Amino acid sequence: MDAAVGTGPELVRHGGLPALLWRAGPGWRMVSSAILGGGLGPRAWVLNMQVPPGYSRMDPVAHLAEAAAAEDLAAHDGVGLMTAADVAAFTTGEDHGVRAWVTTGIGIPAWAAAPEPAAQPSDLPGPAPDRDAPPNAAYPPPGTINTIVVIPVPLTDAALVNAVATATEAKVQALVENGYACTGTPSDAVCVAARTPRPGEVPELFGGPRSLWGSRLARAVHAAVAQGARDDRVRRDRVRPGPPEGSSWSP
Repeated sequence: MDAAVGTGPELVRHGGLPALLWRAGPGWRMVSSAILGGGLGPRAWVLNMQVPPGYSRMDPVAHLAEAAAAEDLAAHDGVGLMTAADVAAFTTGEDHGVRAWVTTGIGIPAWAAAPEPAAQPSDLPGPAPDRDAPPNAAYPPPGTINTIVVIPVPLTDAALVNAVATATEAKVQALVENGYACTGTPSDAVCVAARTPRPGEVPELFGGPRSLWGSRLARAVHAAVAQGARDDRVRRDRVRPGPPEGSSWSP
């Protein structure tokens, strides 16, 4: 296994909040849905940055670039993700050299193919929602599930894209098995990294759940998300408030 995989991520801080940073270094190709460094290509780092609930900056790409520059990452392209989930509580999964690091916040569980709502909260008449008010059906607490996966072998472009689908399927399986009626949250993001081929090395053709490396990826992601889902429920139950006095609200 490459030394960069073995070191794993580190926790750093930006703006007073933790961020999960993997300094992969050169020699990696990544595919990601992230707002910074998304798409497919050579990448040298992954930064998963925690932001406060009610995050209001309108330049998240610039914000992530600032955080990357503060960690001396600007010399290479990388991937930057954001989440309001507790980054310091990230969970891990490993299977035959494939490693997954997941930050889990399930404040807004959702089905991917949900009916179009009649009105979004922002479309409703009346004042804007109070971000300090207790969560309710219209304004649930924030949350995002960000998944980072590292595969220590080269994959073709098609196999990398297939690996994103496999990681998502494994995430959904873990959520459903742990009692969540959802496919994730509306803001979930994913990043899959695979090693750049060495001279004469043939990349793996497949990343599906029954391929050699796809199945390993699926088990690693499943383990990390399952643990993250259990931990997130414990955290939310621990801080769940009671109904305000004189109110019928309940969490």
